[in-house]
Amino acid sequence: MNSANAQTIALKALAFIASDEQLLGAFMAACGCSPREIKDSALDPAFLGGVLDFVLQDDKGVLDFCETAGIDPNQLRRARHALPGSPGFDT
Repeated sequence: MNSANAQTIALKALAFIASDEQLLGAFMAACGCSPREIKDSALDPAFLGGVLDFVLQDDKGVLDFCETAGIDPNQLRRARHALPGSPGFDT
């Protein structure tokens, strides 16, 4: 998967997180970001990798997001590997 496709999936994941107040609160607590910082970082590939890390930490979250986004869970993992911060990321 290329970086552009991975970023698109991560942006969908960010929108999924933002659509749920409780999930957004947990994400902000985990990353230590304010809503403004999230908005300012939304196009940073490394930040988007962190978004996918957050979603991937919970199997139910993975399945809920993938169902909502209409993507295969394996695509989510491939997207994570295509963004900075992933083991084996190739620059």
